[in-house]
Amino acid sequence: MALTHMHASGMGGIRTTGDLVARMQLSKKMRLNEAKKYVAEKLKVSVDDLADEVAMKELRQDLDIGDVYAGMGEQARGIEAKFRIAELLDIDINCVQRFLRKTKWQ
Repeated sequence: MALTHMHASGMGGIRTTGDLVARMQLSKKMRLNEAKKYVAEKLKVSVDDLADEVAMKELRQDLDIGDVYAGMGEQARGIEAKFRIAELLDIDINCVQRFLRKTKWQ
């Protein structure tokens, strides 16, 4: 976990796509480069763009998947952003699944 967190933080975390890459490493047991490639394909950007703060801020806002300033204005945050991330990356996120089970919105 510490190594994954270090790599995610090194990419800028939510300021870029470090959080998404780390999520793929943890949920799909992907290696770092494999996770970066997967996320880049899903976001339809190059692997190099994943670490570009300006490009990713705009893309995260366009996709409404949360960013550092989520919650200021109409940006998604919390569980709403996680729902969007789960759909975008085609993964199950535990808190999203628990929310669906509790509310029976499946």
